[in-house]
Amino acid sequence: MSETTNDATAAGITATAEHGFAEWYGRRPAGVWSAPGRVNLIGEHTDYNDGFVFPFAIDRRTAVALGDRDDRVIRVASAFSPEAVTIHLDELTPDAVSGWAAYPLGVAWALGEFGAELAGVRGVDLYVASEVPIGAGLSSSAAIECAVALALDEHWGLGLDRPTLAKVGRLAENRAVGAPTGIMDQSASLLGEADAGVFLDCRSLDSEVIPLGFRADGLSVLVIDTRVEHAHASGGYAARRASCEAGAAALGVESLRDIRVDDLDRAAELLDDETFRRVRHVVTENQRVLDTVRALREHGPGAIGPFLDASHVSMRDDFEISVPELDLAVETAQATGAIGARMTGGGFGGAAIALMVDALVPVVTREVLAVFAERSYREPAIFTVQADAGARRVA
Repeated sequence: MSETTNDATAAGITATAEHGFAEWYGRRPAGVWSAPGRVNLIGEHTDYNDGFVFPFAIDRRTAVALGDRDDRVIRVASAFSPEAVTIHLDELTPDAVSGWAAYPLGVAWALGEFGAELAGVRGVDLYVASEVPIGAGLSSSAAIECAVALALDEHWGLGLDRPTLAKVGRLAENRAVGAPTGIMDQSASLLGEADAGVFLDCRSLDSEVIPLGFRADGLSVLVIDTRVEHAHASGGYAARRASCEAGAAALGVESLRDIRVDDLDRAAELLDDETFRRVRHVVTENQRVLDTVRALREHGPGAIGPFLDASHVSMRDDFEISVPELDLAVETAQATGAIGARMTGGGFGGAAIALMVDALVPVVTREVLAVFAERSYREPAIFTVQADAGARRVA
């Protein structure tokens, strides 16, 4: 895996984690590990339907500082909570943790579910610091999970590979946190490389790193964080997943991965309108992922805009997970010359992304700020991201 990363960014969050650990625990950590958030370039709500996704790791990271203990207690503190949470390893279950601590402690529990022998390990002190925006659809949760998973795997000498650690993170999020998400976020955070995306088959879990070519072509990915917060453990996400499962059952297939675009006419006859539209989004989104990867390989990044645009329309109209702020951000970026734009992440808030030539970044930023002010929407946070390296030890 490429070790190239944004050095200033990595150094800053590493120092924050080291300093926070020293303040909380009165000693230096034994090591620091960091993991990135992710932007999903395309492939939304396809992961838990055994479909295809194409995310990339970003140059905004979460760092976890770790120190030894001489007992079997795990204690975790963070930059975003005034209190530490402590639990004995022998008492650690997915139902015994809640709140923000469910992410790191859920990972510790999930490692044992994947064969790690935890009976003989000593406890640890952890301190978590993050620069991945929370609630923006950039997977701040997976960044925590993957940094902790890699830290504990290496510190405890468990020897699990990265695809397995991705499964560990997913299980922690599903069981300890209670969010019915797929494996895309953790895979991007662990497998990402600089200026490349992770093309992932969520059924086989086969992955391929695909060069994006954004830097060579002078392109930027602009993130427009609407600051409309969402929560994956709440009803909207779970309802969409339930609709997909109901659609697959009615069509007699294991998952919507088994439905092709050519099958949609038959699906329309068998399903009610809402379930059909949910199914249509997933089926056409899978095809858009494949089309995007093919366009990148054959024609370069300037050719992928129509697939990004169509993805947003599908999420807005068929899956109904957009919000007015996201639609406005996408429409403004498109009207100002972006190659393509779409909401990214689970929906019901969060961020949109827009691919554009570097020179347009300040222009689009000004336009989006202006139209949000005109609508009296909350001022969005707008910044560019680069495709960065995945999780690694940094100190």
